[in-house]
Amino acid sequence: MSRIYSRAVAAAALIAFTGAAATGLPREVRAQTAPAADPNRLFADSTLIVRDHLSVEVVGSGPDLILVPGLNSSRQTWKHTAERLRGRYRLHLVQVAGFAGEPARANATGRVLAPTAEAIDAYIVEAKLAPAVYIGHSLGGTMGLYLAEHHPEHLKKLLLVDSLPFYGVLMGGPAATAETVKPMADRMEAMMSAPGAAAFDVTPMMKSMVKDPDGLKAVVSWSKASNGSVGGRAMADDATLDLRPGLQAVQTPITLIYPFDPGMGAPLAQWDGLYNSQFAPIPHKTLVRVDDSRHFVMFDQPARFDAALDAFLAG
Repeated sequence: MSRIYSRAVAAAALIAFTGAAATGLPREVRAQTAPAADPNRLFADSTLIVRDHLSVEVVGSGPDLILVPGLNSSRQTWKHTAERLRGRYRLHLVQVAGFAGEPARANATGRVLAPTAEAIDAYIVEAKLAPAVYIGHSLGGTMGLYLAEHHPEHLKKLLLVDSLPFYGVLMGGPAATAETVKPMADRMEAMMSAPGAAAFDVTPMMKSMVKDPDGLKAVVSWSKASNGSVGGRAMADDATLDLRPGLQAVQTPITLIYPFDPGMGAPLAQWDGLYNSQFAPIPHKTLVRVDDSRHFVMFDQPARFDAALDAFLAG
């Protein structure tokens, strides 16, 4: 499976190599509504809520859904999904501070993944969303899995889009541990945070993560607009966070959507084996493979992604 590891490492190392009016929200949440100017805002009639580690755009009506994008990504990852669902659900679209032009605020220093996940949990509690339905892509999915282990009482069910319990296996192989991966993670963090990193053209590497031309343009623009230091530290956090020891105790129902495309660098059997082995200990799980797609499944195969999401929501 070495081709999986080499391609994943290269993509990971370069992905960030760039530089209250909502009905039902509690008073303390409404009070933190942000000004209308927001580079990642999706809807003119939404409510924007700003926190130290994140912001949340709230729109729609109905049962609550939380949607979290991945590393250096905008909440615009969910634009098609939000347009499709806002008439039936109230959507809480998270934006991580420091990603895609969002000011870094509390993420300007220190670790990123766990503090941001804890901030999402605090929002769930204060907005009275628990037990919440959580949908996360990539790093956003990892944060959801973190919550399933650390705050299971606050989650109803969890949809992961191409996330892993331990990303480090893509860097160090099946025998990798957080300790063995840390030197590589530290080097990636330093590289991604280095002065001048913003000038690097990420387009060729992003083609390994998204096939759709419009999606590719969006992902490249988000990467260029992201804070390189925040992205570097978030990448290192993801590479060294090993959630596998706690998976057997997770009772939250989890659905994983994962991609396969021949251009991803490994045979189908090996790709299936990677995801099945990583998620094997989870008692209540459903794995859904979407073919002819890469990391951004919602861009490459929107109709199949919609069908898988609707099945998750109906379950």
